[in-house]
Amino acid sequence: MSRSGRPPAPPDPPEATRPAPARLVLARHAQSTWNGLGKIQGQLDPSLSERGREEAERLAERLGDKRWAAFYSSDLARCRETAAPLAGRLGREPVTLGDLREIYLGEWEGLTRHELEQRYPELWQRWLHEPSWDLVPGGEGAKSFELRVDRVIKRLLDEHPEGDILVVTHGGVIQVALGHTIGRNSAGLFPFRISNASITTIEHGPQRLIVSSVNDVCHLSSPLGGEGRVGAPGSGALTA
Repeated sequence: MSRSGRPPAPPDPPEATRPAPARLVLARHAQSTWNGLGKIQGQLDPSLSERGREEAERLAERLGDKRWAAFYSSDLARCRETAAPLAGRLGREPVTLGDLREIYLGEWEGLTRHELEQRYPELWQRWLHEPSWDLVPGGEGAKSFELRVDRVIKRLLDEHPEGDILVVTHGGVIQVALGHTIGRNSAGLFPFRISNASITTIEHGPQRLIVSSVNDVCHLSSPLGGEGRVGAPGSGALTA
């Protein structure tokens, strides 16, 4: 009883905990055998290299103990193989989506840059002067690729409005997602470094998407097997 003789007022009820808004955690696939050779992959399907398998394990160590609202992967082998150690730790398989594939690069797929210079000298010079996916013979083209990426990102955020969404995909897809977030089209010029097995995060803010991290490779900071420094080769647009 209070001094007034009235019973004390009950304490205020605890405030309801608001669920965290959606956050896309975009992991680029680990190094493939073609990344190491400098071959243009596009939608062709090389497997991971030995170094790439080690990168995939490091990625799984970094992300495998977290709680995920959803888990997705491109259906191409280099992404599925990157996702496999994560799936083992999480006890769940990723949902594979064709829309998460890399851009289709038509006649250029499977070639090295040297072979492009030899077989397509005029187109290659135009590419060097002003890169554009629309220059690639038989390719998907810039507008089609960007619409596809925008569509799949919107789908993931619509289906999972809360929590963290883990997506194993390709460098080009991540570049376009970042460009969309900051209001910039890629066309063929990728301004961000997106290394193999890196993590990029895009948050669903109150009014718009927000880039919160790009090319996080902290889990790869100690020496890996194979040759080359972290993120090279394979962080450029054509070999993604």
